[in-house]
Amino acid sequence: MTAPGRRSSTFTRLLRHGFTDPSAAERLLDSAELSGVRDDPVLLEALGATADPDLALLGLVRLLEAQPDPSRRELLDTLIAAKPLRDRLLGVLGASAALGDHLARHPRDWEALVTYEPSDLHPGVEEFEHGLAEATDPVSLRVAYRRCLLSIAARDVCGTTDLPETAGELADLATATLRAALTLAQAAAPDDAAQCRLSVIAMGKCGGHELNYVSDVDVIFVGEGVPSSDLTVAEGAEGAEGKAVRAATRLASHMMRICSETTVEGSIWPVDANLRPEGRNGPLVRTLSSHLAYYQRWAKTWEFQALLKARPVAGDLDLGAEYIAALDPLVWQAAERENFVTDVQKMRRRVVENIPAAEVDRELKLGPGGLRDVEFAVQMLQLVHGRADPTLRSGSTLDALQALAAGGYVGRSDAVQLDEAYRFLRTMEHRIQLFRLRRTHLVPEDEDDQRRLGRSLGLRGDPVAELNREWRRHAGVVRRLHEKLFYRPLLDAAAQLAPGEVRLSPKAARERLIALGYADPAAALRHLEALASGVTRKAAIQRTLLPVLLGWFADSAEPDAGLLNFRKVSDALGKTPWYLRLLRDEGAAAENLARVLSAGRLAPDLLMRAPEAVALLGDPGGLQPREREPLEQEILAATGRADGSAQGVTAARGVRRRELFRIAAADIVGSYGTDTQPVEADQGALVDLVGGAISDLTAATLAGTLRAVVRAGWGDTLPTRFAIIGMGRFGGHELGYGSDADVLFVHEPREGVPDREAADAANKVVSEMRRLLQLPSSDPPLLIDADLRPEGRSGPLVRTLKSYEAYYRRWSLGWESQALLRAEPVAGDDDLGRRFIDLVDPLRYPAEGLGEDAAREIRRLKARMESERVPRGTDPKLHTKLGPGGLSDVEWTVQLMQLRHGWAEPGLRTTRTREALAAACAAGLLRTEDAETLDEAWVLATRVRNAVMLVRGRAGDTFPAGGRELAAVGRYLGYGPGHVGDMLDAYRRTTRRARVVVEELFYGA
Repeated sequence: MTAPGRRSSTFTRLLRHGFTDPSAAERLLDSAELSGVRDDPVLLEALGATADPDLALLGLVRLLEAQPDPSRRELLDTLIAAKPLRDRLLGVLGASAALGDHLARHPRDWEALVTYEPSDLHPGVEEFEHGLAEATDPVSLRVAYRRCLLSIAARDVCGTTDLPETAGELADLATATLRAALTLAQAAAPDDAAQCRLSVIAMGKCGGHELNYVSDVDVIFVGEGVPSSDLTVAEGAEGAEGKAVRAATRLASHMMRICSETTVEGSIWPVDANLRPEGRNGPLVRTLSSHLAYYQRWAKTWEFQALLKARPVAGDLDLGAEYIAALDPLVWQAAERENFVTDVQKMRRRVVENIPAAEVDRELKLGPGGLRDVEFAVQMLQLVHGRADPTLRSGSTLDALQALAAGGYVGRSDAVQLDEAYRFLRTMEHRIQLFRLRRTHLVPEDEDDQRRLGRSLGLRGDPVAELNREWRRHAGVVRRLHEKLFYRPLLDAAAQLAPGEVRLSPKAARERLIALGYADPAAALRHLEALASGVTRKAAIQRTLLPVLLGWFADSAEPDAGLLNFRKVSDALGKTPWYLRLLRDEGAAAENLARVLSAGRLAPDLLMRAPEAVALLGDPGGLQPREREPLEQEILAATGRADGSAQGVTAARGVRRRELFRIAAADIVGSYGTDTQPVEADQGALVDLVGGAISDLTAATLAGTLRAVVRAGWGDTLPTRFAIIGMGRFGGHELGYGSDADVLFVHEPREGVPDREAADAANKVVSEMRRLLQLPSSDPPLLIDADLRPEGRSGPLVRTLKSYEAYYRRWSLGWESQALLRAEPVAGDDDLGRRFIDLVDPLRYPAEGLGEDAAREIRRLKARMESERVPRGTDPKLHTKLGPGGLSDVEWTVQLMQLRHGWAEPGLRTTRTREALAAACAAGLLRTEDAETLDEAWVLATRVRNAVMLVRGRAGDTFPAGGRELAAVGRYLGYGPGHVGDMLDAYRRTTRRARVVVEELFYGA
């Protein structure tokens, strides 16, 4: 019996060496099997170095119990004396309960771990075939298989082999096992073996030489007749072929059973032939010609993806080589299939969606951030780019990833991180499966299991916490990088290019440019040569990008301009490390840029003045126009830091330029659509977004300019309160890209300030604001139009609130009340702005509504405008502002309803046309179908105006005369090449219907 003091000392030592149940361990150490080595420090050190010291000790005692008496002493002596055996044997026993069970059943198999010949350090198929050679039936094959597996596991847990080497050895052992099983099947049916040639094609991880400890071994069978067989002559080639396939099918089925069926020694692993043509519903064995016919006509995208890893491993290897040679060209044409990348992406998402909700967080292989994410991304990149780059054609995930990085298809740092994460996750998977030799990809929930798993990975401080931290970190890396690589639309476009065009030669580039309709192929080719020539990494990346970008440019009406603009941006930013990385890695950034650069002049002009704004295109929120408040805060902060009003307004205009680019880019992408963002279905919402965003930006710019001018001239306080009132489309939140800012200026002298001093200060502010906002610079000017003020251009630019009140009380005309329907404070003194609105509300929403005489005067004025203001030579039906059914028709109709009924219908008291139209419909002032007709026409006319500005870079109220500009407007409106006539017909039709409604509601016809 152990003395108490000694027992306490042993207990402490066991805890220090990592035992979790010292009492049980002490009992095992006291057993007769360990007599003489109980207190040997070498043994305790070795046990403490294992993944699970308790499990290793139990396995050792069981192994000793199973030994005959002489052998027991031999094993103990060798174990204590020989460190290599000690590390291997105890390492396996501490990591695998299943292999511990095997050693207990076959106690002499430990001898396989005593010494390694040089070839045993990294054995291949031949060495494993030698290890399986004595197997004569399924049971002995299983025993021999486990014995070979024991040596692989020992090298793995001792660190003699790394992950690729371990996975490769497992694949080689599987190859040797398939060959041995097929040999047994052929021996059991010699007649079948004589009638056919059967080749076993490994697929999946076995084919890729990266197998797990326990995994289905995916295979495809190819069978042919024996050419010299007498059967061929006697029964004819067709009958011989059928008989040979039946014989091959029996052999294949028997081979599968030998590997898969459970015996007293368990099973080896399931052999899965479901990747064959037609899956479970198809014949188990096909001839080569039958395989080829299927893949040429019926195969789905995923089947070509699976063939990436196809490798002949057993049976007739010559026939297997013929199979690979026949199908290999089809594999590398798969990326040309319609919707190739989309199909692969959908399949990956479907896998994730089918994981039970309770398991998704523990799923190491199939879950988000799991092994399959890496494998799918790498395989898709291989299929897309491997057509032109044979170096990518590898069945190994890690080898292919390395080749992708070397070719510039994946960023070097991304590849390193993916490689590290994949190795860690695969090693986790190996150690989880090794414990019970069961097929699983779930991280265990039990803390003891997690502790053993963490220690097996070298995490010894706090194994459970460290394991979970490292696992989540690597899964997060995979998730982040997988989304960049797998979902980036670059691949989808690249996959649709013709063979040979992924990397452009000058000749191929010229041919493609001509085919795509570039107007000046010679100039375009010069741009391409400047962008893609050379051996720098920048040139390599651009050679990868250009075939994709050319297709996107060609999808626009201005491909030449798109390519030229891309060269300008690249010349400006090509030396910045983030630019090309952004385009290559950040999802839709490349396509967004292509759309923006080829959609017209405005957006590229804005971008060229500050090319760094291209970063907005890769930011998930970059194409979301900003709200008024943060915009104004940024502009006010910029003007506050500036030295003087001129510098402050320059800063404000710089922010305005950048935000105009953001709005224009969002508008273009929403109108054109991209591979990741469909065309905005609600075009009215897009119009509201653009109009509201430009109006907010203009208001924020005026607020910043006002602050800068006041600070420069008067410090913190102007002698008079000052407010800016938005009018027209500005007040209605409906500004376009080329709109002036219609405003009124109102001021109110501060207490004690003479009226003249206050008026002079207010006028100086207005004059300086207008001057600074129109100064020639790289930023677009902002024109302030105050012509809607009392007395028009003849009246003073600025009035006091009392002066406005006196004027409107005595002299106000009907058109001025109508104009005030759009009045809304946009900058300056909030209280003064509100009081101005209180002043004009009775004018724009007169009690009891607008009188008939005033309504008649408004109709007369409208008719005169239509006849006098449409420019000569312009087709009135295509004039978006003054033409029939255009903006003016709809707006005046809505405004007349506001003047008549706004006093009684609160919903009509809005400055926004579409809101007022909807409120009028809700109030029953017009039929729903009439409201929809007017709304459709107004939205279309507004979109045409926006399109003209985006395309031409200058404002216009009519369609361009023709050619590429008209086609570009059509493309913005959703009309493809050759459909400009359809666009014009649709515009006329829409506005004609609207005019009918206007005649009824406005003119009373």
